[in-house]
Amino acid sequence: MQISENWGKLQEAEKKALLLFHEIEQNKLICSGKSETQISEEILILAKSKLGVDVFWHKRIVRAGKNTLCPYKEDPPDLILKDDDILFLDLGPVFEEWEADFGKTYVIGNDPIKLKLKNDIETSWISLKKQIQDLPNISASEVFHLANKEATKNGWEFGGEIAGHLIGKYPHEKLEKGNFKYYIHPDNHTKLKENSLNGKINNHWILELHFVHAEKQIGAFVEGLLF
Repeated sequence: MQISENWGKLQEAEKKALLLFHEIEQNKLICSGKSETQISEEILILAKSKLGVDVFWHKRIVRAGKNTLCPYKEDPPDLILKDDDILFLDLGPVFEEWEADFGKTYVIGNDPIKLKLKNDIETSWISLKKQIQDLPNISASEVFHLANKEATKNGWEFGGEIAGHLIGKYPHEKLEKGNFKYYIHPDNHTKLKENSLNGKINNHWILELHFVHAEKQIGAFVEGLLF
């Protein structure tokens, strides 16, 4: 896959997204007793004051407790973050017209199962990214199935309908009903490293993982730039 000028812009956007997460952590926005909505609103204020973010290209996802089982498209009832809880953030800030998409899981307390889930998904994301980068002809559907295997080999289920998507200049292409060409989805057999898709060049992808344990009502999420 040929590296484009866009790649540098997307890397810079992700670096700024990482700074936002650092600010969230430094300002201790994630703590028990707060609702998901409160944390989301505090993130919005912080993003504006610290990094000048005016636009998020997708809804801000703050999921705690049993809501961590829910995939992106759902809008579960607001929950309060509890002691010894689990929470994940999925944020899509826009920096100078370039989209970032970054997700991370947090564990409040020392619950060993939740800590294992957090560690497993982070380790799996790094491992899967390396696998994909070493396979020049891999398709979106093959990546989706590899993501599922990463979940099951660690004793979890894969909770997402997709395992990633295209990323680019705001706004990037959106999903059309029944058409998964812009997503890492089991029905998309496009090779991820093809340089053009429908006449558009320089495709770049986000890799996202969502691992869950339905019985324990917990889930974890992580995402970031793939290539």
